[in-house]
Amino acid sequence: MAALYRQLKAMQASGVLGMNRRNIRYISRYNDRNLFPLVDNKLNTKQLALEYSVAIPALLGVVDNQHDVSLVEKILLGHDSFCIKPAKGSGGKGIVVIQRREGNVFFRSNGQTLSLVDLQRHISNILAGLFSLGGAVDVALIEALIEVDDKMAPFSHEGVPDLRLIVFRGVPVMAMMRLACTASQGKANLHQGAVGVGIDIATGKAVHAVQSDKRVTHHPDTHLNLSTLHIPCWRALLELGCACADMTGLGYLGVDLVVDKTCGPALLELNARPGLSIQIANGQGLVPRLTAVEQLVRPERMSIAERVDFACKHFSAVAPVGCAG
Repeated sequence: MAALYRQLKAMQASGVLGMNRRNIRYISRYNDRNLFPLVDNKLNTKQLALEYSVAIPALLGVVDNQHDVSLVEKILLGHDSFCIKPAKGSGGKGIVVIQRREGNVFFRSNGQTLSLVDLQRHISNILAGLFSLGGAVDVALIEALIEVDDKMAPFSHEGVPDLRLIVFRGVPVMAMMRLACTASQGKANLHQGAVGVGIDIATGKAVHAVQSDKRVTHHPDTHLNLSTLHIPCWRALLELGCACADMTGLGYLGVDLVVDKTCGPALLELNARPGLSIQIANGQGLVPRLTAVEQLVRPERMSIAERVDFACKHFSAVAPVGCAG
């Protein structure tokens, strides 16, 4: 018991944000529950992003009832690569990525093949709520597949690398790149075994990396040195994260972004209850950064450029944290 108490005190001293404090101090206080459906339902998020001209992967089709499952073949006509996901899913559950097709044979990123009937069965399961929060009846989205930027592609294996930003009161406070690998079955979810790389807010360069909560220096499949990771379009990604917070009105938000080879930075999805593993990936706690932003007087009056400048100045890998601008 004494050892556990000492461990808890050490975590508090290092500024690590715990689950209870996150829920009570930040999510409950800064996230109006009426706004949750904007991010808990990916179709709502996509419609909101279109309204605010935020870049997102193209929507190829929506299947919202069992009768229309038979229309999937028509929706997929002419599309060799695409992604199927549940609107109310979380943690990557229910997402199927098809990288190429030969007739009615569809190939996943790991080479596994699926038939049209397999895809229709999967969509039927999505509609039944097999992958949705609380098992609620759901809707299946079919999106165009992201083409990963050439500078990012070598760092991931059998999946799209994505960037998780924590944006607090409209200010980006911490960033993490999630890299798919064999252990995560091509998905970029840390709890499924993906690699998490902490990113310096000021430069977009890697500062720390973990897999399954253990520090790593190289990607387990590509064997690339993770310290060489430098994310392109960095400032544009930070500005996009701020814009996503503005369009939802949520004060404590997880923003998942990608860098598309052709379109540049784009929004994947939003999360009103972002996880805390970003601290492990960065080797730093969130509390000092959140406290610094709380000291700002009405940051909503700051422009996006001013908020990004504040983050780069106060949350860089070499700058001290805690000075309000």
